[in-house]
Formats: sequence, C-alpha cells, structure tokens
Amino acid sequence: MKFAFLCRERRSSNGIRVAIVGAGATGLSAAGYLVCRGYEVDLYDKLPLPGGLMTFAIPKHRIPLEEVMEGVEDLRRNFGVEFNLSVKVSCGDGIDECDDLAKGRIDLQELSGDYKALLVATGTWKSRKLGLEGEDARNVYTAIDYLRKLHLRILGLEGEGMRLGRVLVIGGGLSAIDAADESINYGADEVLLVYRRTRKEAPAGEWEMRRLEERGVKILELASPKRFIVENGLVKFVELQRMMLSEPDETGRPRPVPIEGSEFSIEVDTVGKAIGEVPTPPIYSGCNLLNLSDGLKVDQDFRLIGNIFAAGDVVTGPSKIGRAVKQGLQAARKMDELISKGKIG
Repeated sequence: MKFAFLCRERRSSNGIRVAIVGAGATGLSAAGYLVCRGYEVDLYDKLPLPGGLMTFAIPKHRIPLEEVMEGVEDLRRNFGVEFNLSVKVSCGDGIDECDDLAKGRIDLQELSGDYKALLVATGTWKSRKLGLEGEDARNVYTAIDYLRKLHLRILGLEGEGMRLGRVLVIGGGLSAIDAADESINYGADEVLLVYRRTRKEAPAGEWEMRRLEERGVKILELASPKRFIVENGLVKFVELQRMMLSEPDETGRPRPVPIEGSEFSIEVDTVGKAIGEVPTPPIYSGCNLLNLSDGLKVDQDFRLIGNIFAAGDVVTGPSKIGRAVKQGLQAARKMDELISKGKIG
C-alpha cells in the first residue's frame, strides 16, 4: 500500500514544514501527497503504531497489516516523514477512546504555530451509547475498544488476553461485522450478532451477513437489547426484545418497533456494542480556538481556522477507507494551493 503514489521518489525539499494530526487513512494519504510536492511532513498520532483503524480495528483479511506498514515505512524511509507516536494532540481537556495509549500530550494551538499549516485527521474515536441498564459492566465493550484490545494482543503490544467465551455483538454495520469476524479469529466459543432490522436493511449488506453465517456466526434479526442483567459487575444475560418493521424513518429504512411481551434472554460472556461512532476533533471545553457546539465545520478549502485544516471522518463522520483517502488527498491539494499562493500565514 503506497501512500506517496503520486511520485516515485522524494523531490527536492521546498523547505516548508507541515503537520498532520492523525495517522490513519486520511492523514497518511495527505502526507503522501505533500511529500510529493516537496514538503517536510511530521505526523502525530495517539496510538503506538500508525494506520488508525486500519491497524487497530479492521480485520487483516480486508486490509492486510503488512501492506499498511509497508506504506508507512516507505513514507518514513524514502520520503523523510517523521512519525510522532503515542502522543495526543489537543486543545482543551477531553477524553476519547484509546487516549489511554498516549504517553504524552501536545497543545494543538502551540503545535500549529510551529508549522506553515496543520491538518486535523483524527477520525471517529468515540462510540455511541445504547443508554440501557447495565451498559457499563466490565464485559461490555464498544466496537472500538473491543477491536483494539484484540489487535493489541495480536500485535504483541498488550500482554493481557481476553477470555471471550460466548460473544454477543450488537449492530448491523461494518464495525459489527469486524467485531464478529475478529471474535471468531480470536477463538470465541460462540458468536451471535443481533440486529434490530433484517439483513436486507443492514448497512454492512446481505453478503457480509451471509459470509459471517458461513463462518459460524448466528444472526439474530429483528431483535434489540432491552437491558443487561449484571451479576458481580459482569453482564450475565442480555434481555432482548423482538421487533417489527413499520413506516420508513429519517434514514429511509423501515422503522423497527418493539413487539410488546416478546422479551427473551441470552446468556453471554462478552458483549460488543457496534452501533456507530462519532467524529472526535481534538478540541474540547476550555479551548478558545473554536466553538464546536454545531459540530466541526470547514470551508471549501478544508480550512478550519487560520493555518489549521481538517478532513476525513473527523469532518464527515464514519466512512469507508476509499473516501477517507480521497479526503486526505483533496485537503492536501488545497493546502498546497493556498501555501503556493501565499494565502496562509
């Protein structure tokens, strides 16, 4: 996987330094474009390895880790990209998932002053909540936390293993598919996936559902968790409720409606919640840089404010890798244009 695919070798430096916060698909593709234009690029990421979700969440049969690392090493060795890992870059005080892997912190505003331009590409590292009783039990994980724990173990970066036992995954998107896949790969005794609509409406698609079934995953359609029954701090049973489909909702899909009196319980050892993630710009309360009450907004040039730009899932919300790569390239091109025209700083 080559991120600097617009040039074969490093060109003469133009002497201009730019920073990228987030070493996932968007950040790496932006770095690849910029080094081909002669920029000196420094990448910052809170994780111990580059690649973002490609390294710490997405199963290797979809995106082989060795291919990601080959692209990273190409940027480092052949194009001089400097990787600053296990470093959280932020403005203000706030916490997102996987922040515990960072060993240091840098102020975003101060960092932007050290560079001609800075691109925020921090993705979506916060999971939605179900808001159900017992959701905070120790064996209930978000998809991000669940997948990163499995991957850290596989990568040899975390010694403590997980006994998965009987796993229940909640959701119908790619995060749920990935959680179910990796549970099988990691040796779970049994994996069940519960989705409140039918596989026909599942964001991941019917093909992915069939593939999981071929791997031994049991699919429970038209069911939704109602509460988690906790014993000694751990979920012992998940109470589910049967659903029926009604008129379309705001997504255009049939609305799932609970069927009264249809509750049933399933005994579990591990629960993975894969109900979606939200953007995580590194800007929190106490930061006077921006007011994000209405979300992160950029202009047509991907500019956030001053010499700070933003692109990828942190702006658009969760997307596929191809779209994230495209956003990184587009943002980098705009940064290059504005710098070349003297419109930054």
